[in-house]
Amino acid sequence: MVSQTHLTVASGDEDSAKRHQIMDGARRVFMDLGFDGASMNEIARAAGVSKGTLYVYFNDKNRLFEAIVEQESLDHGKKAFNFDPTLDAETSLKAFGRAYIEIICRPDGGSAVRTVMAIAERMPDVGRRFYDHVIAHTMRLLADYLGARVKAKELAIDDCYLAAAQFIMMCQATLFQPYVFQVKPAPTKEQIATVVDSATRVFLAAYRARQK
Repeated sequence: MVSQTHLTVASGDEDSAKRHQIMDGARRVFMDLGFDGASMNEIARAAGVSKGTLYVYFNDKNRLFEAIVEQESLDHGKKAFNFDPTLDAETSLKAFGRAYIEIICRPDGGSAVRTVMAIAERMPDVGRRFYDHVIAHTMRLLADYLGARVKAKELAIDDCYLAAAQFIMMCQATLFQPYVFQVKPAPTKEQIATVVDSATRVFLAAYRARQK
């Protein structure tokens, strides 16, 4: 009985490992060739599996790409941004900004965004899910934190979601677009710190509560 249980668990682990193996191979193909250029043959080759095995897990490349986007959403959601409502805004904004830019400018992050952008018109559900679960989700978390600092009377903001979006876009300035369009490599920690510190100063100049 114990042996049978062990075999069942091992089989489940093997199945999960094979699925991740296929998704990793597909991610490389999508990034190298784009969605239109990718084929199930190329994906099977990159993943090191037979085409028959590939179809056991995914019916077509649309389903495979959707699975990759969903995994990207889950991985992004696991990032531990420290939105402790008791921490002051300057400390929290700098820490968040640096962590956020490091995530979206990591070696495979920009390529995922590029691929989603390229097919969003044809597969709007995928684009909407990626935006809602990755981009808008992060803005909502930051907006909630800003709301807490408004209640603490450190900040004066009428629309915290708009302010969150503004801060995130300021952190991306001169970093994300050159990276995502492959004009420049991923920024260094020093470059990120310079831009995020500037974004924080501008943000607080606009939204810090005036002391009477």
